Amino acid sequence: MNYIRRFKNSIISILALIMYALCLAILLVLLGIENWQILGLSRTSIIMVFTFTIMGFLLVRAYGGYNVGVRKSRPIVISLSLAMMIDDIITYLVLIIMNTNDANGRRIEFGSVGFLLLAIIGQIVIISIFARLGNGFYFLVNPAEKTLIITGDKEDMERVEKAVLIFHNRYTITGCTWAEDEDIENKIAEADSVFFYDVPKDVQERLAGLCYRTHRSIYINPDIQDILIHSGQEIFFSDIPFYHTSARNITFEQRIVKRLGDIFVSFAGLILTSPIFLVAAVMIKHEDKGPVFFRQERATVGGRVFRIIKFRTMKENIENFSVTRNDDRITKVGKWLRRYRIDELPQLINILKGDMSLVGPRPEMMKNVEEYTASLPEFTYRLRMKAGLTGYAQVMGKYNTTSRDKLILDLMYIENFSIANDIKILLQTVTVFFTADESTEAFDGK
Repeated sequence: MNYIRRFKNSIISILALIMYALCLAILLVLLGIENWQILGLSRTSIIMVFTFTIMGFLLVRAYGGYNVGVRKSRPIVISLSLAMMIDDIITYLVLIIMNTNDANGRRIEFGSVGFLLLAIIGQIVIISIFARLGNGFYFLVNPAEKTLIITGDKEDMERVEKAVLIFHNRYTITGCTWAEDEDIENKIAEADSVFFYDVPKDVQERLAGLCYRTHRSIYINPDIQDILIHSGQEIFFSDIPFYHTSARNITFEQRIVKRLGDIFVSFAGLILTSPIFLVAAVMIKHEDKGPVFFRQERATVGGRVFRIIKFRTMKENIENFSVTRNDDRITKVGKWLRRYRIDELPQLINILKGDMSLVGPRPEMMKNVEEYTASLPEFTYRLRMKAGLTGYAQVMGKYNTTSRDKLILDLMYIENFSIANDIKILLQTVTVFFTADESTEAFDGK
């Protein structure tokens, strides 16, 4: 087993290559039933293979690749299936363009749609098999790591432990402790991996140094200083190394591109989702005869206040505070709308007006902003960027993610902003619809 473990990464890479090759093969074979020229060496087949490979590389980078051992099988299947589906559609459009020639009278014909759908289904089956095969192999040759969780507060222990236990095949929790534990060094000696969550900086540095000396893996929940360093640039003054982080905002050029993208996507989105708007409006009105839309004051860039527009998911004339588990204020229609994030669609109007952007920190209720800022003054740092429909906190987090972790996720986005990263987040947002129960998990109480 130790011998196999040495070649673990190579074996996983080979499995990934076989999986991608099979996905390409099934697409070409099925489309080739009605387009025989792509089954041989032709200009069309070469361009299709080139397109599939390049777009696949870019999409896999956006959605996450065949990272078995790091992610569970289901997220791998969802992300890779979405990447392959988009890749298939683009490759299919290349075939349609290549077939628009003098031989068929320069007519655009969308044929072989049924075979395209069969190819997508076949690819999902292939990805599902290889995701489970890869994870099965990884955990066969890699026993679960003995894991110690260290937090700065006892109240955080249960939440961090619950998050780590989701990956029980990779981590076996041998203990949970807090920074002031006198026996903490002995507990570290018995662990393979150590998680640090909100631990005082001086204690974390001392214990992380101990882990480094004794070859223990460490996982550190970052603070604001960590994010600034991570997004910084290496600078050398003579033989003295520094990390440089400039106090910069989004550039003028980036602002123009971002705004143009917001206008185009929100306008197109309103047109494409208009049937959903109609159905949602009828369902809301039919249930209790109340108003269709809900408006509320929220904060955006620079602290400017605007009125956000959402589909109403709660009963009328009720106290307004964050949703709790089994909240009886939510209507029957509202539960369905919230589960699939349909209640958020009217915010496309806010984006078109310029109140919001497609990607950015989510605009919190004014009451929450006041409460979070009172206990965490740095929470106002989120207002350095225009509020967004989606963002890191929506893709990586949940509805009940703590205010501290929301801040960290949003600062990760702000400090690493780029148009390419916005596109990546937009693509990743699609996966939220396949994990609706997790991403819309509510708070335990008021």
